[in-house]
Parts: sequence; C-alpha cells; structure tokens
Amino acid sequence: MTARELVTGGLRLEAHKQRSTKAPIRAASLTERYVIPLDQNSGLPALPLVKPSDRVRMWQPIAQPAPGISAWLHSPVSGEVIAIEPRPAPHRLGAPTLSIVIANDGRDERFENAAAVCSFEQISPIEACEHIARGGIVGLGGAVFPTANKLASSLCENGPLLLLNGAECEPYISCDEMLMRERAEDIVFGARALLHSLSAPNCTIAIEDNVPEAQAALLRAIEQAGDSRIRIKVVPAIYPAGGERQLIATVFGVEVPHDGLPSDIGIVSHNVGTVAAIARWIRDGQPLVSRIVTVTGDGVTEAGNWETRIGTPFSSLIADGGGYTERMARLIMGGSMMGTSLPHDDLPVVKATNCIIAASALDLQPRGAEMPCIRCGNCSQVCPAFLLPQQLHWYLQPFDGDQLARHGLLDCIECGCCDYVCPSQIPLAERFREAKPLLTRELDAHRTADAARARFLARNERLARLEAEHRAKLAEKRRPKNEPTS
Repeated sequence: MTARELVTGGLRLEAHKQRSTKAPIRAASLTERYVIPLDQNSGLPALPLVKPSDRVRMWQPIAQPAPGISAWLHSPVSGEVIAIEPRPAPHRLGAPTLSIVIANDGRDERFENAAAVCSFEQISPIEACEHIARGGIVGLGGAVFPTANKLASSLCENGPLLLLNGAECEPYISCDEMLMRERAEDIVFGARALLHSLSAPNCTIAIEDNVPEAQAALLRAIEQAGDSRIRIKVVPAIYPAGGERQLIATVFGVEVPHDGLPSDIGIVSHNVGTVAAIARWIRDGQPLVSRIVTVTGDGVTEAGNWETRIGTPFSSLIADGGGYTERMARLIMGGSMMGTSLPHDDLPVVKATNCIIAASALDLQPRGAEMPCIRCGNCSQVCPAFLLPQQLHWYLQPFDGDQLARHGLLDCIECGCCDYVCPSQIPLAERFREAKPLLTRELDAHRTADAARARFLARNERLARLEAEHRAKLAEKRRPKNEPTS
C-alpha cells in the first residue's frame, strides 16, 4: 500500500476495496458454538442473565447493562449455554475476557418480544432512547459506545444537528460502503427515527467522493421516503476524513473543543451501520446480534462482505472466503492503518469487528530500521489533529509530562499518518499510544495533589478564622461590664 499524495491533515491512500465489493453481501455460515464476550462496549461489561445449562432462543437477552455506561447482549442463535468463562477475544488480547458460550442447535427458534417492534413517531424522545438501549445498539464505527447513552447526553431544547458518518476512509474496509449500496432504506429509516428521538431539525449523511453507487442508492432511498430533512454531503476521500472530529470540521466548518464532545457544540454523530441496526430493531424487532464484516487481503482466496452473527469464529469467516492462500502472512482486525494484529483466528466476531485482513507481504508496508528524526515536517503536515508529532516524540525521551500535555498528546487519534510518512521509520503512533496512559496518570496525580493542596489551604483558612472568632468571643467575655465598647 503506497500513499499517492500527502495533503494537509491527512493522506490520499490506495483504497484496496475493489476485491471485497465485487460480490453482494452474503450470509456467513453458521457454526456449532458462539462465544459472546460480556465487554463488547465502551464502559462496563454487561451482567449475565443466564447460567450454564440454560436454554436460550435467538434474539433473547442474555446479559443486561451494568449500572452506568453499558449495553444489553442478545443470543445470536437458539441453543444451550454451555459455559460462562474467560475466553480470548480480539479486542482484549492482553487477557481472556468473561464470555457466554452457546452451543447452536441449528433451529433459530426466535425469542418473541412483543414490545420490540414500535412506531418511533408515537413515542417520546426519552422513550425512544430507552427503547434503543434495549436493542443492545452500540456504535459500529469502532468506538462501540452505547448508542442510547450517546443519544441521552445529546438531548437539548432545540435539538442537535444529526450527522451520519458514511465516510469509510480507512483502506480495505468496505462494510459500510456495501451497506449503503444494498440497504440504503435501512439507513434512511434509522435516520428518521433518530431525527424524532433527538428532536433534530435535519440530518446530514456524509460519504466520500469515490463511492458513487452508494451515493445513488442513498439518494433513491431519501426520495422514496420523501423526507426533506435528510441530505447527503460528499467529502473528499482523504484518510482519516471519517474521524468524528475531522468529519464535523469538514461538514459543518466548526471544531469540537479539544476537551469537549460534539454535543457541546450541538452536533451528534453516528455511524451508518449503527443507524441501520437501529432500523432493524425498531422496525423488525431484531436486536444487535449480527453485523457486516469485510474479509479481504491477498492472504484469503475470495474477498467479500458477510452478514455475520456476533460470536462467530474468525476461522469460519476465513473458510467462507475460500481459506487462506499460500501468501498469508498476518491476520489483522480493522483496517491497515489502525487495525490490530491477531495471534490466531480462534477468536470471536464482536460488535467492533468491521474487517478482517488476511494480509500477505503485498498488503504490508515493510518497516525498516529506525533512524534519528531529520525534522522533515512530513508528520506535522499530515496530522489530522494538527499536532507536532516530532515535538511530541522529542518530549518522550525523556518523558516530559508537562510538555506532552502542552503539545496535545491526548488529542492524538492514533491514525498512523505520521508513521506512514516518516522517512526515519519511527513508530510514532505506537509510542504515542503507549505514552497516553502514562500522561493520563501523571495528570490525574497532579489534579489529586492540587485538590489536596486546595483542601489543605482551605482548612488552614477555616481554622484561622475559627481561632480569630474564638479569641474575639473570649475578649468580649473578659471585658468589664461597665467598659464601653469601641
């Protein structure tokens, strides 16, 4: 993969999506067992509602949200719970994560939930948020933040501007493009449901300028729905234009504060896949038990996109793609820029799994020996957060928390643009990723110390005031009764 052009705030990259978009979306093969990790969302893991030996039906709730930020989980198949135990997962490679293991009986007996299907126009925005929460919907663009929590925090008197993110800028991933091509009506239905839920005045669907078939499908769906509140905004195909903050700046011409959220400036953003999942839940009663996964790379025989049930082993998807080629070298979950290398394919598809790359040497950019920084400035030119990566790298050696905070290390989105263009082969994004937790802990320690210092000073001032008041009272008591007060 080679960069065709360096642009301010990003890169023009080879898309590598032709192979995976030739065939329509297909249904992934069913497997004997499904592993459902309990921590498939930002925030706290869900709490099991079932126990081993319980029989479950397809779409049945099997775990409820923990207090705070969390999300429901549902069974993708009917069958028997055979274990609740730690299992390896692609989003938690450091240690196994507690998971519900279900043996598939092959019957797909559906859990009947009469309250699942509803007319979104007939419920209040708060009720709509609560209903969406029951579907286990999370952000499918990568962050997997519980959608209901995001909606609830965005409710305001006049309604926020609604932005749907269809700018699938990272190479190799094509699940959103195929969704927009083939299921545009789901996206439009979900957009109308969100417009009602948020009391939003309008909705903008942002897509890149290199997906004309997706744009045409969305225009047809919008025309068919007859909803003038929904419009399409075409943006340049520049990586990482699909980042939430970068897309908001491109579409609306405003910046999200570095320490704030889009809701702080009256905007709420959702991935098109998330919105389609909302449509299937409200209209059809189907909770989030499956998602589209791109399987691609020179290391797999046949690339494509598969509608895949959560918990499906990666190995089963690779088999659907005809198996590995002899050139297979590395397995990656996600895109080639921000994806995670995996040790093996005995891992389950989770809600965050948008792409599996079976990469060969042709797909990978070889990294040479690291050399000293030559201060060329390429990394600063392409940084979408407009940081100075070379300065950040300088302050990492030795670690200077004050300067790293001042130069915005925590604003780094870890897109890898600086790595890609560095002629000295310095793994900048990796080092920034490792440094962020250290800086966060240091800043937290400073805040704790500042708070303790403030409490100490306030205590001393209070004691001094009480001492003065006590002395004044004693002096008043000791004054002779006939002595006039001054």
